[in-house]
Amino acid sequence: MADVTGQQMAKPTEYSAVNLVKDAGGVDTERWNRVPDEATIKRTAEAVESRNIRVILVDTAEEGGLRAVIDLIPEGGAEVMYGSSTTMNEMGGFDRALKENRKGGWRDYHAVITAENDEKKRHALRRKSVAADYFLSGVQAIAESGEVVGCDKTGSRMGAWPHAAAHLILVSGTNKIVPTVDDALRRCREYCLPPLENQRAQHVYGMGSYIGKHVILDKEDADGRVSLVLIRERLGY
Repeated sequence: MADVTGQQMAKPTEYSAVNLVKDAGGVDTERWNRVPDEATIKRTAEAVESRNIRVILVDTAEEGGLRAVIDLIPEGGAEVMYGSSTTMNEMGGFDRALKENRKGGWRDYHAVITAENDEKKRHALRRKSVAADYFLSGVQAIAESGEVVGCDKTGSRMGAWPHAAAHLILVSGTNKIVPTVDDALRRCREYCLPPLENQRAQHVYGMGSYIGKHVILDKEDADGRVSLVLIRERLGY
């Protein structure tokens, strides 16, 4: 398990939890958005690693988290795709790094998709994007026993998790840690979707959202395929 330290604190965005929770109605932020003690964080990181998922534990998002993510993607033509992620947005800087092609040769799959005006072709590209060389995603919950849980509406992110992406880079704040897998699924339903993500979707797309797909990473078979950048901050929801 690698340790990386940073200097700056992540900043909330327009669609961070703090700006959505007031309209979500009855969300238990005390239960679902707490940062556990250091012993729990380290025990959880070890449990995740026991499932063949590399954990990079960092102190802050904008320095340590961003640097860790960039370091995981090699030079030389790597195809990079990332799903919509409040955690990634709050971490800041990755969009710019991708546009600047900081390490040389990165291929921005998201830019290819957004540049396509034909709806059918764009949909086809989205389906292919889950098999990118490097797929980046936030998570919804991490059980202390090591399982990593994600959910979304259509599977545009979740499809990459089990097998499709050649390399999967997950980014999470320690506020996603909960005691058990049952708690992780409850966090998805009672905190992430529909309460908060539904609010964001209404603002951004003019329509609500719901859980259409769950994925639980219980054990990764391919050595080195999945990495989790775990940040000692409240990030995302």
